Amino acid sequence: MTQRVKKPDWLKVNFSASGRYTETKRIVDQHCLHTICTSGRCPNIGECWSKGTATFMIAGDICTRSCKFCNTQTGKPLPLNPEEPFAVAESIALMNLTHAVVTSVDRDDLPDLGAAHWASTIIAIKQRNPNTTIEVLIPDFQGREELIQQVVAANPEIVSHNMETVRRLTPIVRSAASYDKSLSVLQQVATSPSQCKTGIMLGLGETPSEVEELIADVRSLGCSILTIGQYLQPTHRHYPVAEYIHPDQFKYYKEFALKQGFDVVESAPLVRSSYHAEKHIKQK
Repeated sequence: MTQRVKKPDWLKVNFSASGRYTETKRIVDQHCLHTICTSGRCPNIGECWSKGTATFMIAGDICTRSCKFCNTQTGKPLPLNPEEPFAVAESIALMNLTHAVVTSVDRDDLPDLGAAHWASTIIAIKQRNPNTTIEVLIPDFQGREELIQQVVAANPEIVSHNMETVRRLTPIVRSAASYDKSLSVLQQVATSPSQCKTGIMLGLGETPSEVEELIADVRSLGCSILTIGQYLQPTHRHYPVAEYIHPDQFKYYKEFALKQGFDVVESAPLVRSSYHAEKHIKQK
């Protein structure tokens, strides 16, 4: 039996539901939307929803993959809802968001892996909210360039794809993705007009040199935004936490990444992919 690592004080979050939190929840529920905030059990949900910010999850809430770190439900997904792009766009308008973040489950069951639905959602958001900037956190689309380009062609301001962890641990904790395939996705994004972003988790058993190698790998492709956060085990069935990384080590990785040339680095225990996302848009 694996011995559980005690959670340190710096990972404790004080949650209080504000009026803005309640209104955000009402809008999400009213439009039958899915968010990674709830499915991913994000520790920052109180802070973000209280600011009227939520990360929308499209293409349903059932994923075709079963990564050992992820709390999203795995199984056979339902058919896509053709009205979903418009519901997301309307919710963004009701929340009066200046920056919207959209992600999705993996849809390996679909011929285009959900790329057309992704593009439709981005277009619907832009048409309904012409002054809202958009960040998309996309799956790897099995590395298929034509599908990645279909999403990029819809012109989101930021395109993110998470590396998640170091090369050695990737085949252990990610069910279908590969380290090199994720690098190829970022390389394609980095050559587009969109800003390129990725995120990683710490505490899975990686070494500092492996983290540095990952940071250097993604920066060499032209990726300009990086988020680094602590992995938190969603349930006892998921991959166990190997270590809780001290905040000072997160500061070190931030300094290392900035020296590598990243424009923006968010690095702290409670940082998640969309944390402070509205601050990452490059001012034109």
